[in-house]
Amino acid sequence: MSRESRRIRVPVLARVEGEGALEIDIEADRIARLQLRIYEPPRLFEKFLEGRAAHEVPDMVARICGICPVAYQMSAVSAIEAAFGHAPSPALLAWRRLMYCGEWIESHALHIHMLAAPDFLGFDSVLEMARAHPEAVERGLRLQRLGNRILEVLGGRSVHPVSVRPGGFSRLPDAADLAELREACRSALAEARALVHWTASLALPEDDQDFVCVALRHPEEYPMYGGRIVSSAGLDIAVEAFEDHFEERQVPHSTALHSFLDGRPYLVGPLARLNLNLDRLPAPVAETLAETGITFPSRNMFHSIVARAVEIQLALHEALRILEALPAREPALAAPPASRAGTGFGATEAPRGILYHRYRFDDAGRVQEARITPPTSQNQARMEEDARHALECLGLDRPDDTLRFHAERVIRNYDPCISCATHFLQLKVTRR
Repeated sequence: MSRESRRIRVPVLARVEGEGALEIDIEADRIARLQLRIYEPPRLFEKFLEGRAAHEVPDMVARICGICPVAYQMSAVSAIEAAFGHAPSPALLAWRRLMYCGEWIESHALHIHMLAAPDFLGFDSVLEMARAHPEAVERGLRLQRLGNRILEVLGGRSVHPVSVRPGGFSRLPDAADLAELREACRSALAEARALVHWTASLALPEDDQDFVCVALRHPEEYPMYGGRIVSSAGLDIAVEAFEDHFEERQVPHSTALHSFLDGRPYLVGPLARLNLNLDRLPAPVAETLAETGITFPSRNMFHSIVARAVEIQLALHEALRILEALPAREPALAAPPASRAGTGFGATEAPRGILYHRYRFDDAGRVQEARITPPTSQNQARMEEDARHALECLGLDRPDDTLRFHAERVIRNYDPCISCATHFLQLKVTRR
């Protein structure tokens, strides 16, 4: 193809979780077609769940993602408890929040240091970056280990934890393990604060866009577990109304669905959460953010890396707060709620954004229908919109390698978990 009409392919997106590709057709100095192709095989988890007992669901959905299994478990137990008419105690919610903190820390630390930072420091990989900035990579590994340790202590293991169940936990850690976590979190606070400043000092591209942010909004705390779904466009709904406002569409080029709010792509994830919940930041975290000089709410998608660092500091602050005033153990170890027929809805904030679950149960408490909407599929239409905007602003007359790198950097900025987002393709058969 000529430079006036050419196709750019990123056959495998590097430094993302899962496999996908980006294809761009440029004609007469405009993008005629841009597709983020997610072509991993369908996972079929929603069908696997049909016929399963409620107590089996948390361990099964944890297998959807090795990076954020807790998010899948927490959204699942929230929906199951809602269907069975069970209201979790404040003590149980505190234990769950502590566990969720571990997942935010390990996931955000991995993305910032191993996946995103090389883009802004001029390296092709974290291995190259480690030779020039060993202290940054070592910090990332320390924080990730701490997040994994919290998951291991609360969940029995750091990958696909096994202690989460409807109504509570099957086990809780002993005093010695909790004391160890408390000291580790206290020691990491200064490092987390420094990380916020470090991400803010990176050479982040100038970017100004108009996009809709969507996140949970809790009446008292920065959202992780529970709350209403709100948007920067004025949406304010209960979780059970999610499907009344958000539409999922199948597109031919992707095994991940595209999500829309009022017909428009939208953003979920750390930047959306921070933009919508600035007033829920604890004072020490808000002070650190103010010191960076970056103004939030932000319309610069590349400020997502700063938002992730802020959420690491917040997660450490919250974990330490819970560990210093340990909640009661008994409610969290109570028997699971009794099964009954009904439909339950749950949404929590995975590291990458809102994770929505809906389950319909029969009288025996077995799943009759399941629906799971992960954050990456919610962000996919926004990623395509952002890539188009970014490339046109950069200038389509640039060399293909320059356009390719910039497009990859835009996609990586969302930290897409491509494997989590794949669904079974809709099939339409016409016979004549």
